[in-house]
Amino acid sequence: MNATTLISVLYLDDEVHNLTAFKASFRRVYNIYTAESAIEARQILDSTEIDVIITDQRMPVTTGIEFLKSIIPLYPKPSRILLTGYTDTNTINDAIEKGYVQKCILKPWSEDELHAEIEKAINFYSGEKNDL
Repeated sequence: MNATTLISVLYLDDEVHNLTAFKASFRRVYNIYTAESAIEARQILDSTEIDVIITDQRMPVTTGIEFLKSIIPLYPKPSRILLTGYTDTNTINDAIEKGYVQKCILKPWSEDELHAEIEKAINFYSGEKNDL
């Protein structure tokens, strides 16, 4: 990725105000795509190259971990970050160990912390792309 190419970030969360806050915080730095459901997120993945996927864990139809696990066969390259307001450490650690999630951030997220983790994810993504 060159300096003029903005990184594409997909944020999946069933709470619209979280999507709005995220987009407001990061739209000047990244190409931001937001989705309120796993179905909507998959549609974005089908039509757009995404570098980093961020998803909420607790959603009505599917969990963030279930969503990330389901997309890996078709979209293995994007870095994957899980946001959660709950500390179910066994589930989260299991998802990290199995490679479904690369980082977990507790809600409420701080803009600085999330920005730093996105940057780390981008570096991970870029390094993997360069290894191909």
